[in-house]
Amino acid sequence: MAKVVTIERHIFEQQQLYPHATGAFTGLLYDIALAAKLIARETTRAGLVDILGAAENENIYGERQQKLDVFAHDIIFRMNDHTGRLCAMASEEQDELIPIPEHFPVGKYVLLYDPLDGSSNIDVNVSVGTIFSIHRKVSAAERGALEDLLQPASKLVAAGYVIYGSSTMMVYSTGQGVHGFTLDPSVGEFLLSHENIRIPPKPKYYSVNQGYEKYWTAGVRAYVKWLQGMYGAGHEPLALRYTGSMVADFHRNLLQGGVFIYPGDMKKAKEPFGKMRLMFEAQAMAFLANQAGGYASDGIGSILDIQPVLLHQRIPLFVGNRDLVEKAENFIREHDQSWIKAYLPFRRGEFSPV
Repeated sequence: MAKVVTIERHIFEQQQLYPHATGAFTGLLYDIALAAKLIARETTRAGLVDILGAAENENIYGERQQKLDVFAHDIIFRMNDHTGRLCAMASEEQDELIPIPEHFPVGKYVLLYDPLDGSSNIDVNVSVGTIFSIHRKVSAAERGALEDLLQPASKLVAAGYVIYGSSTMMVYSTGQGVHGFTLDPSVGEFLLSHENIRIPPKPKYYSVNQGYEKYWTAGVRAYVKWLQGMYGAGHEPLALRYTGSMVADFHRNLLQGGVFIYPGDMKKAKEPFGKMRLMFEAQAMAFLANQAGGYASDGIGSILDIQPVLLHQRIPLFVGNRDLVEKAENFIREHDQSWIKAYLPFRRGEFSPV
């Protein structure tokens, strides 16, 4: 009989690799897993209760917040605001740093999260997800500062996501490989189902919103044609799979091999340099891809090396098999020098289109 490993046991066993660990980080990861169970319970009941549809307010990006978005945000905050493990949080749904309430103790970590990625798919029963990342506190401020949040992805101590689909699965890394856990609803536990995930060397898929091809740069258009086997000498094409939920598309490519692409949209004044949220989406996926043998780039270089300057900074994103992402960089260098020249100041944080 195969050994049954719960997420709690796995986190605890990984903690043993660090003799000076206090258990605070372990507890933080387990609290995220518990929050994911509560969110999973609501996503599976979404069609049965008055929780579908949009809430009245908008988030910082001008997007109507879905009711489940708001619920997921609140659950993650309330699960972590009182534990003494965090000094601050930040959510895609909130404009500013989220402080720990004054009457609660604080700790040495900060949590960034996208409570429900792909929430526009909620009403049509397509998989959605939660994305999270954890940095260690670096500022002298007792209750955290923006400096603690605005760290490059190379400094992350952990990152992961939860996908709510035909089953609920939590995938995370603490820098010791990528591991996946599937929720068994009969016992209410996440059980280890995918140990030490590695992106397969032979990719199957590419994921991009092909409907926006008209607004891509020449380099991105040529690159996607290459993925389709229609550029140059040609090769076996990859299959297109795109849901509009990055967690779902990234998860498929992580397990099956492929590349997720979200380039800039030259039609939209605020999005010529991409729409992906560096702090809430791209950093976590870049960290996981790197741990699984893959690579994440903004078309210029590694996402891991970008020094953030804004909490809600946006970038282009290419993530998946290393050779596929490096091929995207080659096409952009060859065809998009004017775009690179315009984008570099944004990458360096000199100013931002947000």
